[in-house]
Amino acid sequence: MGNSKCLVIDSHCDTPLRLYEGADISKRDEQGHFDFIRMKEGGVDVVFFAIYTSNFIEPDAATRKAMQLIARTYDAVEKSPDKVAVALSAEDALELKEMGLGAIFMGMENGLPIQKDLSLLRLFYDMGIRYMTLTHGGNNEICDSSSATEKRWSGLSPFGKKVIKEMNRLGMIIDVSHISDDSFYDVLKYSKKPVVATHSCCRALADLPRNMSDEMIKALAASNSVIQINFYPPFLDREFFLQFRPLSQEFDEIQQLWRKHPVKYETAFREIKQKINGLKRPSCKVVVDHIEHAVKTGGIDCVGIGSDFDGIEITPEGLEGVEKIPVIKKELSKRGYSKGDIDKIMGGNFLRVMKDVF
Repeated sequence: MGNSKCLVIDSHCDTPLRLYEGADISKRDEQGHFDFIRMKEGGVDVVFFAIYTSNFIEPDAATRKAMQLIARTYDAVEKSPDKVAVALSAEDALELKEMGLGAIFMGMENGLPIQKDLSLLRLFYDMGIRYMTLTHGGNNEICDSSSATEKRWSGLSPFGKKVIKEMNRLGMIIDVSHISDDSFYDVLKYSKKPVVATHSCCRALADLPRNMSDEMIKALAASNSVIQINFYPPFLDREFFLQFRPLSQEFDEIQQLWRKHPVKYETAFREIKQKINGLKRPSCKVVVDHIEHAVKTGGIDCVGIGSDFDGIEITPEGLEGVEKIPVIKKELSKRGYSKGDIDKIMGGNFLRVMKDVF
């Protein structure tokens, strides 16, 4: 099995959203980017399933949805005991690799489901949540979002500071993807443990608020933290983002209609997907450009990968699913990276944070 101490880790995969809609990932399912068969083919040892809720639903609805997504994750894993198991610690992940099984962790994307109640944070930890993205597409009770046009807290809220302290105590990783720059610096100020950006790209290569500036990457590196590079083409290339944005809004609207009335909207849904797929996508080499930029900015110890598979409408050319992840290793090798450094990028750096925090 090779070196059991080396794990390939994808820190952010939105497959629970597909499970919620009835997908069966125990078999090959190329309707999405991920299934357990292709996870094995891609040599991926650890995947963090994102328990995602929108900022634009009521807190009670978010709590319910998060619990349903967690339940669907457990159901899917229990259906494939010969392929995967739920993991709660770095040691679990290493042991599962020895057994020839993949490790499925859960991270909660958006703190909305904990409402304003630390006991709910503790309950979600007990259910298996091992990181929490503090917010998503809008400001919440914890902090401000990189997507919000107005600031609510100008960083962490008073409750948010309590959340950071409690996450440190529990051994839950703080995820700084999606949060505002002010919130990011507040997290580094108040956290006693390393943090991660589970799925973020480099602002120097694609100037968007959702991406991380060089100063932010250096600050992550200085705190033994990690940026996990996202595969989402609009975050990889600003020109692509500008072409894609109007189609993305149309896609979201049609997809919602198609989910409610699949027969009626099948043609419209197929047509918008064809329009999106007709755009010239950034290639997998651009993902490696972002990895390389982060390495040059913060050093080899602060970079990893967080695909955002199944949470994105389109993938880079050459990275259409989890089975294609080895192309990243191949490209890094072509660019002269040593095996030891490639192992760090593919999972070693994130594993270090897991061991430190859990």
